[in-house]
Amino acid sequence: MSKDEIKDEKGAAVKFPPPLVFLLMMLAAYGFHNFFPMTLDVLPFRFYLGISMVTFGAVIIIISFFTFRHAKTRIEPWKPTSNIISTGIFSYSRNPIYLAFCFISLGIGVSLNSFWISLSFIPSIVVVFFIAIKKEELYLTNKFGDDYLEYKAKVRRWF
Repeated sequence: MSKDEIKDEKGAAVKFPPPLVFLLMMLAAYGFHNFFPMTLDVLPFRFYLGISMVTFGAVIIIISFFTFRHAKTRIEPWKPTSNIISTGIFSYSRNPIYLAFCFISLGIGVSLNSFWISLSFIPSIVVVFFIAIKKEELYLTNKFGDDYLEYKAKVRRWF
């Protein structure tokens, strides 16, 4: 096995699953909500709005999963990537799955009437940027070179 193959075995070498970051931040926000409750009562149809956001996020994740499957590459950022996906939802955002988790976090907070849970996506995405996105972008640049740089120039990180 060559040095490049060994290096590629771990993909972007992301050590902590990004979805867990969102979950842990929501749990921390829930704890914070219990000590310093702040609600979103001013939002009419708050529950349905929140459920719509969660559903939208879940649909993005499902579409992304099938897009990865169709492209025959791995969705996990700690496993090697065989190609760049630049079609479908990935032609609008380089990180639609992380964006989906933002919608889900926000939606859960809105539907549960918690200001703190609603905002939990902000620290989550900052942490995910440093523990995953930066590593993924470096890995993809090193592995695919100009192809990834062209994709990066055409498609925004978020939307």
